[in-house]
Amino acid sequence: MTYEEQLEAVKKHGSNINLINNPSEEACLIAVKYNGYFIQYIKNPSKEMCLIAVKESGFAIQFIKNPSEVVCLIAVKHNGGYIRYIKNPSEAVCIIAVKKYGHYIQHIKNPSEAVCIEAVRENVFAIQHIKNPSEAVCIEAVRENGHVIRYINNPSEELCLIAVKQNISYRRYIKFSKKVQKYFISQDVNNIFFIPLYKLSSELRKKYNYLFNMHKAGIL
Repeated sequence: MTYEEQLEAVKKHGSNINLINNPSEEACLIAVKYNGYFIQYIKNPSKEMCLIAVKESGFAIQFIKNPSEVVCLIAVKHNGGYIRYIKNPSEAVCIIAVKKYGHYIQHIKNPSEAVCIEAVRENVFAIQHIKNPSEAVCIEAVRENGHVIRYINNPSEELCLIAVKQNISYRRYIKFSKKVQKYFISQDVNNIFFIPLYKLSSELRKKYNYLFNMHKAGIL
């Protein structure tokens, strides 16, 4: 196929690049301008072709081997979900992706603390996809919505307090440390009955023993 024939073919439809052996650079450029998706039919595309392809369609990133930082950034700016097609994305690329939608962190291996924080800021429930989140990440999430403490293994005393101060019903997901118990009871002395007896500190058990006696007697 002559040079002119190549150009005519891809101008008719970019996918025709797949039918051309050893296409010229200009033919390739026309094809990816037509639709970035067609970069999959080009062997060893140039940097320029890659840039044009992802600018036209971020989805093209999945067909680019070892994409440059710029190409990756353009792709995730199109759609943060395209982070799943990028191996070892930089922190900058990851942050842009999770700012689009926090749950995209599930496609990132070993995200940095900064990336995790941005993810839960965008959507607190993204913490479900973070393995062993740091205390800072957990605090960011729980301050925004205490309900997410249910997704945190072994939450710290500080986290438990933040959660129950927002909504007392979150008690079902927390650990009743002595400090948390005291806060819980300070809000309403009858809250003591929501604390499992085996978890209640001996100090509080003695202090409020009269309540248990009244409860047994049917007075409460």
